[in-house]
Amino acid sequence: MTDRVVSISEAAAFQIKDMMKQNEEEGSFLRVAVKGGGCSGLSYGMGFEQEENEQDLHDEQHGIKILINKQDAPILNGVKIDFKQSLMGGGFTIDNPNAIASCGCGSSFRTAKVAGSPEEC
Repeated sequence: MTDRVVSISEAAAFQIKDMMKQNEEEGSFLRVAVKGGGCSGLSYGMGFEQEENEQDLHDEQHGIKILINKQDAPILNGVKIDFKQSLMGGGFTIDNPNAIASCGCGSSFRTAKVAGSPEEC
């Protein structure tokens, strides 16, 4: 992939590698995806997969192999994934320049072109 669709920070990469090790998923791909749902219509998904398919774009950052479905790429273009630690624990943050609205709980969003399938919170 020549243009990077999603950028993963070093802190997020460290956490993802740790999760891969804990779940015996070393060597797996990290899939970053968009699915319908949430109160704003779209939500993010991240998970580990063993194989890629012909619909996938692939990238590698900080030693992590990343898969993104070609259909999700326009929605995820420019996304930055980070991991923040606080006194209340830690969590991944996703900054999407394409999101024009997000819900109060912060778990869903929509873009100017894709509304998804909004649900109640």
